[in-house]
Amino acid sequence: MPHSSTDTALAAKTRLRWLDDDAVNGEPPADALDPMLTPAEAFFVRNNGDMPAAADPKGWRLDVTGEVERPLSLSVAELMQSFPVVTITAVLECAGNGRAFLEPPVSGAQWRDGAVGCARWTGVRMRDLLERAGVKPSAVYTGHHSPDRSLTIPDRPALSRGIPIAKALAPETLVAFKMNDAPLPRLHGGPLRVVVPGYPGSAWQKWLDRLDIRDREHDGEKMTGTDYRLPVVPASPGEPFDLASFAVITDMPVKSVITRPASGFRASPDEALTVEGWAWSGATPVSDVRVSADGGATWAPARVAEAGEAFAWRRFSATLRLPPGPVALMAQARDVAGNAQPIDHAPWNPRGYCNNAVHRVAGRVM
Repeated sequence: MPHSSTDTALAAKTRLRWLDDDAVNGEPPADALDPMLTPAEAFFVRNNGDMPAAADPKGWRLDVTGEVERPLSLSVAELMQSFPVVTITAVLECAGNGRAFLEPPVSGAQWRDGAVGCARWTGVRMRDLLERAGVKPSAVYTGHHSPDRSLTIPDRPALSRGIPIAKALAPETLVAFKMNDAPLPRLHGGPLRVVVPGYPGSAWQKWLDRLDIRDREHDGEKMTGTDYRLPVVPASPGEPFDLASFAVITDMPVKSVITRPASGFRASPDEALTVEGWAWSGATPVSDVRVSADGGATWAPARVAEAGEAFAWRRFSATLRLPPGPVALMAQARDVAGNAQPIDHAPWNPRGYCNNAVHRVAGRVM
């Protein structure tokens, strides 16, 4: 079992590999990500500390405080009844996804390829809440607060992130109470969480109970130093770096994952091999995907499905005929700005964030 307090919901996560962490963290294998909407048993779990106790949504309240004219305190039922309810499909990805493959290694949760999923998120627009509260001209950033606590310092929050006010007012940013058309599970932040499409998962605060509007960049727990921040100029392993040169991650890079065939596959030389998966990005749309079966020596273009919702992932597929022998499949996505996944490793950084190097799947034609 992944944790001494594992409950029925955790036990139902049948496709997850549990990480060797004090916090409850688990990811699925890449082939479990094959459905368009990632199923509950395969959706990754990410925690920075102790999860709060299960809460009755009827008693949960969300306070809106800070740089607003009219502070609010709303129940989940009042949220549903007082504001337009909207649904969007969006990819949620941990900033550390792929950290295990960074060279040289860095500390932190050793995610492989599975700390990502795509879901339908239902809730109310954060913009509507803030318009009701009356955002002051001094508003610069949000601060997200929740009752999960640090594992090492129990009187401190585990995490308190935030987003620029412009993103808070963007139409895709939600305070959500449903995931894939079901009430938001506790493991994924229920009763309320923030949904910030295009941003790293750290910004998607779970168990949201207070939305504080700040007159400066939020300085909550794991919002400063190197936490969920990248160097503005390249950093090199072993060399000193200036914390002032780090900036908050506000955009996820273009990326892809092969979901078919699964790692360790066996294929016949008499049949074409179909390679499929998903491609996604943050603010800049995906342009195209290419696939290699020989470790990057040669490439073939993949078919990419028409874009649907802006922050959902897009299906790609390619059909290859291969000779007998070992196969090293790779998929490389590119966005409309020309940014492509690195063939080997993304630029190194001391926390191992945003490693969008190409996904590799090994198998054999025989």
